[in-house]
Amino acid sequence: MKKAILFILLPTLLFAQDFAKHVNPFIGTGGHGHTFPGATVPYGMVQLSPDTRIDGSWDGCGGYHYSDNLIYGFSHTHLNGTGVSDYGDIMLMPTMGEPSFDNKVYSSTFSHANEKAFAGFYSVKLDKHNIDVRLTTSTRVGFHEYTFNKDGQANIILDLNHRDKLLFGEVRIVNPTTIEILRRSEAWARDQYVYARIEFNVPLKVNLVKEVNKENTKLEGIYKGTELALSFSKQVKKGEKILVKVSLSPTSYEGAKLNSSEIKHWDFEKVKKEAETLWNKELSKIEVTSDDKDKLAIFYTALYHTMMQPNIAQDLDGKYRGRDNQIHRAEGFDYYTVFSLWDTFRGAHPLYTLIDKKRTSDYINTFIKQYEQGGRLPVWELASNETDCMIGYHSVSVIADAMAKGITGFDYEKAFEASKASAMRDVLGLEAYKKNGFISMDDEHESVSKTLEYAYDDWCIAQMAQIIKNGNEVAHFSKRSENWRNTFDWETGFMRPKKNGGWDKPFDPREVNNNFTEGNSWQYSFFVPQNIFGMIEAYGGPEKFEAKLDEMFNSESKTTGREQVDVTGLIGQYAHGNEPSHHMAYLYNYVGKPEKAKEKVHYILNNFYKNTPDGLIGNEDCGQMSAWYVLSAMGIYNVSPGNIEPSWSTTEPYFENIKVNFENKTSKIITKNMDLSSFGLEIIKRELFALPEKITPVPIIQSESKAFKDKLLISMLDKYENEKYFKYLIFYKIEGQKEFNLYLTPFEIDKTTKIYAYKTDMGMRMTISDTISATFFKKPNNYTINIKSKYNPQYHAGGPEGLLDGILGTENWRKGDWQGYQSQDFEAVVDLQEIKSITEISTRFLQDQRSWILMPTKVEYYISEDNVNFTYFGLVNNTLDPKIEENTILNFTANETNNKKARYVKVIAKNFGKLPEWHQGFGGDAFIFIDEITIK
Repeated sequence: MKKAILFILLPTLLFAQDFAKHVNPFIGTGGHGHTFPGATVPYGMVQLSPDTRIDGSWDGCGGYHYSDNLIYGFSHTHLNGTGVSDYGDIMLMPTMGEPSFDNKVYSSTFSHANEKAFAGFYSVKLDKHNIDVRLTTSTRVGFHEYTFNKDGQANIILDLNHRDKLLFGEVRIVNPTTIEILRRSEAWARDQYVYARIEFNVPLKVNLVKEVNKENTKLEGIYKGTELALSFSKQVKKGEKILVKVSLSPTSYEGAKLNSSEIKHWDFEKVKKEAETLWNKELSKIEVTSDDKDKLAIFYTALYHTMMQPNIAQDLDGKYRGRDNQIHRAEGFDYYTVFSLWDTFRGAHPLYTLIDKKRTSDYINTFIKQYEQGGRLPVWELASNETDCMIGYHSVSVIADAMAKGITGFDYEKAFEASKASAMRDVLGLEAYKKNGFISMDDEHESVSKTLEYAYDDWCIAQMAQIIKNGNEVAHFSKRSENWRNTFDWETGFMRPKKNGGWDKPFDPREVNNNFTEGNSWQYSFFVPQNIFGMIEAYGGPEKFEAKLDEMFNSESKTTGREQVDVTGLIGQYAHGNEPSHHMAYLYNYVGKPEKAKEKVHYILNNFYKNTPDGLIGNEDCGQMSAWYVLSAMGIYNVSPGNIEPSWSTTEPYFENIKVNFENKTSKIITKNMDLSSFGLEIIKRELFALPEKITPVPIIQSESKAFKDKLLISMLDKYENEKYFKYLIFYKIEGQKEFNLYLTPFEIDKTTKIYAYKTDMGMRMTISDTISATFFKKPNNYTINIKSKYNPQYHAGGPEGLLDGILGTENWRKGDWQGYQSQDFEAVVDLQEIKSITEISTRFLQDQRSWILMPTKVEYYISEDNVNFTYFGLVNNTLDPKIEENTILNFTANETNNKKARYVKVIAKNFGKLPEWHQGFGGDAFIFIDEITIK
């Protein structure tokens, strides 16, 4: 029963309260939070922070880790809690004495006892030369204050090769107090442009230059190259300060000069105060009160983390670098970057629709421009680059949610056009998804997760179509949104991967593998936000669904399969440290058990967020981890962003008093006994939106294997969800036949065969499923194999016979057709079953060095008639550069012109060994990936 609504509308006053004082920027800088402690303002272009990590390591993605005691410098761009490393642009480091460009020399130790961080401010003492550093910032300008505590030569090192790869650097000396910089770099963003203007408050002279691969130029005071560093110096007395302002621009030197006008003076304290004022303005949008200072610190730091990105990416005159790498001007909106949409569509963007409608509109206008300039909506956009990181096309969730909540300021029709264009592409499994209604392991890796997330995104597009009254598209995308049913196995009660038309075996719902995105089946089997009641029905009704949730939360907190660093914060198989689990506690509300939702939500609030450096249970992920805390502390969460009848799923608020101040100058107070389902939502009267009818799920074509020697039994026995009687008819045909036949009983095949099948509903609807196909291969020989090495169970290619089945893997090894061996050589003996003349032996290997998969250094072949005494047949050395980033397949082939007779063939492939220093996994063990052994 809904409780009485208590909405108190109040005019929003100018707040004198200091909310910024509660922010602790060190939260998340330890553990696996990946945050940074430096100075920034809300949604600012500059994130000025110390870098203690330069190797791109997992826990160094934000440039800083609390466990470190060495600072390499202070750079002006940082990512907040991501799982991939980038940024760290325009790094400055003050030193004393003789300058050096060796970062082991110019770096300095520091102590946390001499380190402070507040909203918009950071300070530290560098031990090596007794230099005090203070940092603050405006939106586009970073402000440094260096105090040199002894006499001598002071240096400011500018190292453009800091962290990621420098594609091209340029430094122009304008005058002794001003320099201009261009840095083009490659990391996660493959071609990032940063222009900068550095201004010193006193003249400095260039006293050392490192310039590699420099361009020939006769212009004095201009330095260029792919390695570039300069030192600027002056003599200082004890206690003397040098002030530095660094303005950034994504477009040009002129843009950086224009942006430098944000700070026209040298008053550090004034800039620091202005940054604090900006933070108080934003943080005052949600007021909470508590006697517990830790709870206040956790809440306001969480709110602070949600406001560190997306980042403004245009100059003061509106110019920005578009997805086409051309310069454009934003008209009527602000252009942003850093969209971690796989994470943030779940909680952060719904929070923005509540307290930041104008920026939500700006984000969507940014999406539309990226579609117009780059041909598609962003997936994970960074610095005008599409990283293609993570899955789905979740821009459409942000757009649909804004439209559903009545947010204006962008073109609804153009937004729908862009969304539809993203959904109709033929990449990343979408071609198979559109054709078959699901993605198979044969089609694409992470097949289950992609099927589920595409289905949700399609529902979002259907919601948009309903709003703009496009009935045909409503029907089309509503049907697609039900494709989750094609991955749901009613018998096991899990979303499950398919291979070659049937369920993949063996199946362990706890296993983290390449069929899921950063998780396992437990963590994806509840992702149907577009049709929660349909999902509950599929599980057998409310009681069985509740029992399934209970089982998840009460299972052993241990996963199997691949070690996945993202899967943290386990409560049973619920993983709060990664985003796919974030809505699950609220699902208890949908089966009438709000007390269980409250229990789980409050347990997470109490135990997984702390006022300590390791106070986040997982990656911050650009505000999503913190957005969950902010919303849940308010007692609300948006389980289904994009719903045309928007509402919040609710629980008991975490604070006694919560006041939300909106952009329209009104406020609402949350009390513990109020109905929050429509809190802060501008509900617009619309026609009722009919839920899509259930689709007819595709049939299951099951067999023992994909390849066989003599004969193979094919079964299509299929029950309907929890029914014990047959509700569907299955029709099939073998390639070459003209007509489909009614399936009645299992049948055998004895040659390579492609089978097509579909189902029809026997009820009144008479709906027909998508037609699927499966291909079964008769092996080209009767050879057997004895593998002496031990393959990783994640990469088994169907077992030992997978190396002799004639089925060749592709460059996308994640689809499961390759065998993987780590920390060992590969050795196997093939039995030809009889003595034969051998003229050629060949083995296929794959290299994907970014995934630690490298070619063997060499492959040796031996032959024998008795499997005891082997003689040499041939040796093939690797010729592929291990640094090549493109996935590459090579055949290691040995030939013999003279007939050599043997029954047994031994293959030995030598592992690359430890990963070298140039590799991001330096010191780790390389994999060998092998697919097929061919003997002629």
